[in-house]
Amino acid sequence: MSDKKRIMVIDNEEGLCRMMEAVLLDSGYAVKGHTRSFEAVEEFKSGDWDLVVSDIKMPGMDGLEVLQRIKAKDPAIPVIMITAYATVEMSIQALRRGAYDMLTKPFEPEELLYRVKNALQHTKLLEENRELREELVGKFRFDNIIGASSGLKGVLEKVEKIAIRDTSVLITGESGTGKELIAQAIHYNSLRKEKKFVAINCGALPETLLESELFGYRKGAFTGARENRQGLLEAADGGTLFLDEVGNLPMNVQKTLLRFLQEQEFLRIGDTTPTKVDVRIISATNADLKDAVKSGAFREDLYYRLNVVNLHLPPLRERREDIALLAAHFIALQNRKFSTAIKGLAPDALDAAVAYAWPGNIRQLRNVIEACTAMESEEYLTLPVLSQFIEIPHGAGESVEAAVEVEGEGEESDYTRALSRFEVEYLKGLLRKNRGNVEAAAREAGMNMATIYRKIKKYNLRREEYV
Repeated sequence: MSDKKRIMVIDNEEGLCRMMEAVLLDSGYAVKGHTRSFEAVEEFKSGDWDLVVSDIKMPGMDGLEVLQRIKAKDPAIPVIMITAYATVEMSIQALRRGAYDMLTKPFEPEELLYRVKNALQHTKLLEENRELREELVGKFRFDNIIGASSGLKGVLEKVEKIAIRDTSVLITGESGTGKELIAQAIHYNSLRKEKKFVAINCGALPETLLESELFGYRKGAFTGARENRQGLLEAADGGTLFLDEVGNLPMNVQKTLLRFLQEQEFLRIGDTTPTKVDVRIISATNADLKDAVKSGAFREDLYYRLNVVNLHLPPLRERREDIALLAAHFIALQNRKFSTAIKGLAPDALDAAVAYAWPGNIRQLRNVIEACTAMESEEYLTLPVLSQFIEIPHGAGESVEAAVEVEGEGEESDYTRALSRFEVEYLKGLLRKNRGNVEAAAREAGMNMATIYRKIKKYNLRREEYV
């Protein structure tokens, strides 16, 4: 079977049905149009189609019944509903029955392509995430680890091997790459999973507090020690202790920790009798501990005790194929938390997000998505909203067109006219080269199809001018 995405179009208006069929075929999709809803529903089989586009108002079986019957056959397939009478009540009915999107007549071809691309992209993301989770079923409990990149899979394969062993693990990687999630994955796939997972950020506490937090103290050990206090190491007995930013441990704490790793016992502050516990140590750092060892800031013997197995998490800029999955995951979390219905990133916004370097990694992406969902008033997170929180690379989405509008500031400057002339000639040449195929032209130019169609409309280009 062809690799092209298969779309079923249902509309009793033959002219509109054929127009949609032609636009979608021209954009590289495999399309079949139906003007009779009964025949379309009878022909529809789960797994044969990737998307359905259906009118609502049709004789015999209307679009809402079509939607219901198709969803009964294939609950996962996205369905775009078309209507000339968009009311809130009708939209609610359609969405409740499982419609992915609503498209109001009359519409431009680029609007149809934009909605189709988003629906198929959403389905692709769900499928990729489903396949990844199926691959990990029975191996991992990684509820919050999202991604399908080779770099991440390599890390997870190592986690599978080391989880059942009690060796110490050092997780390295830039801040925000998800080191604690990997530590949790190791714990919850180990024989210690029924016991506690205890985490502490070694860089967040002053030296005096850090020692007492980790090892506890005896009553009267220092001013203010009014009772015996259990430390985190003791609280994690039988389980796992995660030391985040372990490179910040002061020397006296490093010495006590080393003794624990060697003897499985330690002294609480003010105590003379060792306390024995059974705890696995997983540590993490975004610093180069080898440099710290060379400078004398970190004990070499402790470094080798902690770094029995090393896991390195790649930064997000090296996992660009995971950005769409992560963004969709964070949008879904925000939708559940605030009862919103953001459908995803608009294509140009997604292109910009993938091109961005994300110096703060996954943590920054999550925070940006949260901020965007709070600010966005459209169905999708748009490029103008995203650009408030990250620097948009030159040429992403509509940046050139926006720059022209700003430059002209309501007047057609010489620069604007010159750029417009250049765009017209560039578009004509690009479309001639690709024989009028908008999808191929968009791919070569690094633009999305909706942008190409908007520019064709903006400059009133006729097909005979470039075919």
